[in-house]
Amino acid sequence: MNRVYLDNNATTRVDSEVLQAMLPFFTDHFGNPSSMHDLGDVASAAMKTARQQLQALIGAKFDHEIIFTSGGTESNNTAILSALGVMPGRTEIITSAVEHPAVLTLCAHLEKTSGIKVHRIPVDQHGRLDLDAYRMALTHRVAIVSIMWANNETGTIFPVAHLAEGAKKVGAIFHTDAVQAVGKLPMDLKSTAIDMLSVSGHKFHGPKGVGALYIKSGVPFHALLKGGHQERDRRAGTENTPGIVGLGKAAELALECMDEENTRVKSLRDRLEKGLLERIPKTSVNGDPLARLPNTTSVTFGGTVGEAIQLLLNRIGVACSSGSACNSGFQMQSHVLEAMNIPSTAAIGAVRFSFSRFNCEEDVDQVLQVIPGIVKKLQGSYPAPVWWAKS
Repeated sequence: MNRVYLDNNATTRVDSEVLQAMLPFFTDHFGNPSSMHDLGDVASAAMKTARQQLQALIGAKFDHEIIFTSGGTESNNTAILSALGVMPGRTEIITSAVEHPAVLTLCAHLEKTSGIKVHRIPVDQHGRLDLDAYRMALTHRVAIVSIMWANNETGTIFPVAHLAEGAKKVGAIFHTDAVQAVGKLPMDLKSTAIDMLSVSGHKFHGPKGVGALYIKSGVPFHALLKGGHQERDRRAGTENTPGIVGLGKAAELALECMDEENTRVKSLRDRLEKGLLERIPKTSVNGDPLARLPNTTSVTFGGTVGEAIQLLLNRIGVACSSGSACNSGFQMQSHVLEAMNIPSTAAIGAVRFSFSRFNCEEDVDQVLQVIPGIVKKLQGSYPAPVWWAKS
């Protein structure tokens, strides 16, 4: 049985064209882009190209609105801490209850150590933001709104352009963690009020350890990392030139493949959902039925434990993710599904499947062939603890 990889929201394989673009910058073109000699000039020019490639993908007005970082976590932290630094007298943050830990953990830390007030906007049973609660939280005390473009577990898409307009009315900076959305959804940032946006290369077939932060021209900014003058004094440290070149090439390819993401890849996702719902009783799909990422499905298999399904699928070569986390042998409900008010007895049976352009119909057929038997077996033994599946 061939290995099937359906965990692309966790990370993606590096495209072979991306790898080939990167390799010369480990060997022949190894210069420091800040150096004033030919090797430095080659690296600097390559970074300029990468910046323009990412600019085109996200629809930024200027290429200098992009600074390169180590990934989504650094970009998110930089955006939030910068906003607090440049907005004196504003001591509140608005975020959602279903953000990635890269945002929620920082917000909790600031709340505990700095006296920052954090508004965590709730969601409904489909993971859609409570817009009334959002409007109520918007005041002139808010320094930054940080709300994801699309949820990493359910794929639910948030109306970030609309949310940014609301933030603008009270003078707050609007940031979006777009790590899951970039490369999957068309973007035209120059036509929105979005001030900052986070990118991570390994989510769209680029390398790990490199990302970017979009900062709209004119938005005040404080650098997180202090040191040299790299990135126009906005992010100190010698640039990861091979990674940046790979990020740029991945952005170029993602733009070329955008239609495929929203047609062929979406059809694979839909085919899997349809097959699971038809073949397995007590099965449901989590998230907004309409506004969802084209590659993502979170499926709850009633009367089972999602991590057990994940482990048994892994034994036969299928990689996916559980919708819940396991800590010291005890099942813990996903904070996303908990915020959606999905009962813990159901949420514990959630599994996330996430596709990429490297998946095919045979992958779906293979999963549909094996998973009904696995679920049937587990439904007969529920609520046995997960550790039995590891023995």
